[in-house]
Amino acid sequence: MLLRILGALLLIAILAVAVFMVMNRAGGGREDAGLAAPAPGERYVDAAGQTWRVREDGPAGAPAIVLIHGFSHSLETWDAWTGDLSADHRVIRFDLPGHGLTGARADGAYSVTDTVSQVAALLDVIAPGRFVLGGSSLGGLVAWRYAADHPARVEGLVLVSPGGFPIHGVTDAPAPIPLPVRLYLNTAPEVGVRAATRALYADPGKVTDAQVARIRAMMQAPGVQEALVARLEQFTLPDPQADLARVEAPALILWGAADAMVPPEHAARFEAAMPDARVVVLEDAGHMPMEEAPAASVLVVRNFLAGLSAGQPD
Repeated sequence: MLLRILGALLLIAILAVAVFMVMNRAGGGREDAGLAAPAPGERYVDAAGQTWRVREDGPAGAPAIVLIHGFSHSLETWDAWTGDLSADHRVIRFDLPGHGLTGARADGAYSVTDTVSQVAALLDVIAPGRFVLGGSSLGGLVAWRYAADHPARVEGLVLVSPGGFPIHGVTDAPAPIPLPVRLYLNTAPEVGVRAATRALYADPGKVTDAQVARIRAMMQAPGVQEALVARLEQFTLPDPQADLARVEAPALILWGAADAMVPPEHAARFEAAMPDARVVVLEDAGHMPMEEAPAASVLVVRNFLAGLSAGQPD
């Protein structure tokens, strides 16, 4: 799944190599991402052997929803949803290990199993009660695997184009990483980040310069480039059906019909494997509907949340 996201970069492999040879690596980090100061609700939390960037929005006593971003992105991917949901929910986001301003792990532990365990330790600190858990792509994979292991913690699941089923050579063993992909991750050239981000959208024209600059700066934060490569080297997708069957929480599976990264056909496979799941496909969205179609996608989420509150998720 992650290699497919990066697979589009093979189309610009020669250019990526050329950029690698001539560019100076930028420093990356908060200032280069246009984040001059921590946002309200942002803090740093120690858990699972490292310090995480965490952001919380919305009323402190409101029902909690935790959102996990995808590969090479950061908590900002959920900005639009947060602007809506924080009116009546406590929205909790964080940068995954090896991403954004959380940064790299000293132990280099980036497997899916490791990440689920690390996220569990963080959630014990920042969200000790029950919550709705959402995730996109890699974040969706982490979310449903957490829910399978911690059923008492998760009230509902919101999975946006989640990883799960073997795809593109990734099975119970990692797939080899093509050299151009390594070079891209180790440099994050502007042309490569722009092409990769546009490949995630049904309408590439919606990708903004500011968005590309933010993603690129986060990828160039200290230690992140090496961590992204290390994560791919450890990334596996074993047959998920037995684990999906252990997920007790009601699940919304949200997919863009124009997703070129993870086939929309996977949605039906998730629905069939999970005890309580329903699929919604958005026709005019790609891999990132929460960014590309925020109003339409958050409305689907709100309907699902209303159903959970009523005891009958829609």
